[in-house]
Amino acid sequence: MRLGVLDVGSNTVHLLAVDAHPGARPLPAHSHKAELRLAELLDEDGAIGDDGVDRLVATITEALQAAEDKGCEEVLAFATSAVRGATNADAVLARVKEETGVALTVLSGEEEARLTFLAARRWFGWSAGKLLVLDIGGGSLEIAYGMDEEPDAAVSLPLGAGRLTAGMLPGDPPDAQDVKALRRHVRAQIAKVVGEFSRLGKPDHIVATSKTFKQLARITGAARSAEGLYVQRELSRKSLEEWVPKLAAMTVEQRAGLPGVSEGRARQILAGALVAEGAMDLFGADELEICPWALREGVILRRLDHLPAD
Repeated sequence: MRLGVLDVGSNTVHLLAVDAHPGARPLPAHSHKAELRLAELLDEDGAIGDDGVDRLVATITEALQAAEDKGCEEVLAFATSAVRGATNADAVLARVKEETGVALTVLSGEEEARLTFLAARRWFGWSAGKLLVLDIGGGSLEIAYGMDEEPDAAVSLPLGAGRLTAGMLPGDPPDAQDVKALRRHVRAQIAKVVGEFSRLGKPDHIVATSKTFKQLARITGAARSAEGLYVQRELSRKSLEEWVPKLAAMTVEQRAGLPGVSEGRARQILAGALVAEGAMDLFGADELEICPWALREGVILRRLDHLPAD
């Protein structure tokens, strides 16, 4: 079947259409995305404003048309941190349902972590042993650990690159004191949960998913996305530590000129780098491998697991 996954994330609204059936890997057929950066559109009360909701409804409508045009038999629609944390989430969901017909499923942070972990496990296979999976989104950081397809521990922290940029890094380039304050905040939040994972033992393989990690890996010398999914890409803590002060000294325009950094994400790549650096340091990861599959693929795989084999 051709299956569509509509991901209303904190940075983008992304429709991924795949050709899929049980027992086989999903094959991407079409991708349609729009950058809304909902995590940066929350007002001082934590609500998504009228303009943001208007844009969200319009973008979902366009994505549904793309799904129809590409022959999707079913569209799995879900929302993550930005909608989940909005103080007017119920009103936003009701309006989306009324105007588009889509009933968005709002994933909890733990569900995000578990589905992303499933995608990483399927990608790397059983031979990878105990996996520690890190995922930096626009609104949250997900961490999961385990030996099987269901992680033994999974947490979500409000440390998304978009959220932190909007709330703590107003300057361009940011003030040095703001960068230091964000670094302290990030590490204090991650340190609260490290023990929950450490008690489970040392992971055999540490991997990372998400656009933020992919862009950081590209900045530090990893292969371009054009070279394909199956090229191994890694991110070392040493290289990241060298790049953090460079990113902090750059303007948004200068960051957008770096290899692999899109214009829409250039503003938040510094916050993402501080989260990645803090996580790697506190979890003792000298190096991690980038996983091409993430939350969307996890949602697809879980749906395929419930389809009849015929």
